[in-house]
Amino acid sequence: MGLFDKFKEVTRKVSEVENNIYHEKRDYLEIYERNLELEKEIAERTEELNDANKRMFTLQHIWDMMNSSTPLENVLEAIVNSTQGELGYMHCVIIKKCTDENGDYMHIIAQSNDTLIDRLNNLIGPPGIQTRRLNYATDSVFADTMNQRTIIQTKSIDLSLSSVLPELPQETVTKILTNQPIKSVIVVPLIAQKKEFGWFCVFSAREELASAEMDFLGLFAKQIEMAITIADLFQAVREQAVTDALTGLYNRRYFEEALEKEVQRAKRQKQPFSIIGIDLDYLKRINDTYGHTFGDLAIKTIADVLKSNARSVDVPARIGGEEFNVLLPGINSEGAMAAAERIRKSIEKADIDTVGHITGSLGVATYFEHSENAEELLELTDQAMYASKRNGRNRVTLAKPISETYWQEIAVNTFLDILSKNRIPKAKHLSKELCQKLNEANKNESAKEGLYTVADMLTKLYNPMHTPGVIKQKVQMAVSLAKRFDLPKEEIDNLRVAILLYDIGNLMLPTDLLQKATPLTEEERETIKNHPVIAAREILKPISYIQDVLPIIEHHHENWDGSGYPNKISKDEIPLTSQIILIIDEYFALTEQRPYRAKLSGQDALEIIKADAGKKWNENLVQEFISLIEHDIN
Repeated sequence: MGLFDKFKEVTRKVSEVENNIYHEKRDYLEIYERNLELEKEIAERTEELNDANKRMFTLQHIWDMMNSSTPLENVLEAIVNSTQGELGYMHCVIIKKCTDENGDYMHIIAQSNDTLIDRLNNLIGPPGIQTRRLNYATDSVFADTMNQRTIIQTKSIDLSLSSVLPELPQETVTKILTNQPIKSVIVVPLIAQKKEFGWFCVFSAREELASAEMDFLGLFAKQIEMAITIADLFQAVREQAVTDALTGLYNRRYFEEALEKEVQRAKRQKQPFSIIGIDLDYLKRINDTYGHTFGDLAIKTIADVLKSNARSVDVPARIGGEEFNVLLPGINSEGAMAAAERIRKSIEKADIDTVGHITGSLGVATYFEHSENAEELLELTDQAMYASKRNGRNRVTLAKPISETYWQEIAVNTFLDILSKNRIPKAKHLSKELCQKLNEANKNESAKEGLYTVADMLTKLYNPMHTPGVIKQKVQMAVSLAKRFDLPKEEIDNLRVAILLYDIGNLMLPTDLLQKATPLTEEERETIKNHPVIAAREILKPISYIQDVLPIIEHHHENWDGSGYPNKISKDEIPLTSQIILIIDEYFALTEQRPYRAKLSGQDALEIIKADAGKKWNENLVQEFISLIEHDIN
């Protein structure tokens, strides 16, 4: 091969190498460019995933708050701050649509904490935007979103601001928006339980709204709507729990809780408060003459009077039947008497269809002035109210200082006498502990609760199925029933003591006999029938100061038709207080578990009691008892 041929061969090989290098370089470039695109796509997807994770985390956080007892305002504050902080919006706000006598308006109920809102408030001056009555314009973006039920993004931020604050000068609006990075406002309508609630608004630095962002804001709005719905349902349930169904007033439980809080406040601030007790006059006559429908109408009329006369801080409540109480924070006896007189006159002026005019008897007692014990204050209010009844009704009576021994003091001393002298051998091992509880209760001015505890513990000795708290319920029920028959205070106090002691004779009977699950023999039945006599004559008779209570206890198993025991007396020979104990005892016996049978429902127990009207008890008593129980059930 010549030199020329060798040169050609070398040149060819060099070209081949260059071509290979070129093609490989091009392949490398293509791979490199593809890698760059892939890395960019991965970064974009990672960012999207991070955004999605943030949104899911925010939604989960909100969901957790909604499923806890967190108040709605705290949930909404968390929503706006999470949206603004974690999702990159400039500002977030939740606005409620409201209506008053002047028409529709808007009110901010939650907004994010940021420099934008601080700047806005500084420029518009006090009051801040969050406390203002914002204008609702029918040609605004807010009206459009609500009417169309759709999310709207607007770049006309100045028009949106001017629509809610039309009184702002244009130069102020311009100053607010100058040098601000906000490019648009996204307005999301909120519809809770098919009702127009308001708007969820976000201020964004972006001019365009991506579809994914639109979907997310829609999902977020659903969470807000759900939070509002849950809060509304919770509030409805709470109101039902503390509200009397017939009148719409607070019930006894709420009143007692409010009274306890007011006592603490009064002690801290050294400021009095008063209680007004109201009892509708002649309710039984109204029921007998016109029917229970009109009796209920009379009760509702008094409730309406109390609502119209109450301040926002007052607590008007239906305590039971035709009895009402009003708690007056910060009011002394002079102010309370004036308020009670206004209520009395308003009741007297009320005209009820068919019935005509009604009246009420009222009593007033004041904390610090009459007592520094809540239980005692209620007792004094009660006494004053019933003094009004005894003195002719339709009047107001101010409580008087106690000049007689309280019924609970009598009961405490009775229990102490029984236990310290071991009048009940079966309770001997508990005597020291129970006496200590009673003495401590007296020192702490809570004698009544101590009494209930001791009575529960003694009852448990012969009835292991006894539920603590039942004796307190029996006392409250007995008092309410007695008041329906206008019994004087002295008889009601004796009834209270009798309720605590009427079954104490059971502690002298064999335990296995009382807890027997099989039918009793005639001899066993006669033994059990002795317990009222044992209680009255053997355990309690030596105690001089409760002699007026003994006939109530001894006759609490006498039947209206004379078929009861131990003396087989009948009708008006039986103390009404004894009949009250008998019917209450029967009701609780039927609705409690027994060794020989399952407990009955309240309604089934009432049917059994109703069937014995005119036999075991006075028909009027049955009628009032059923009315009382049905009120408590409802």
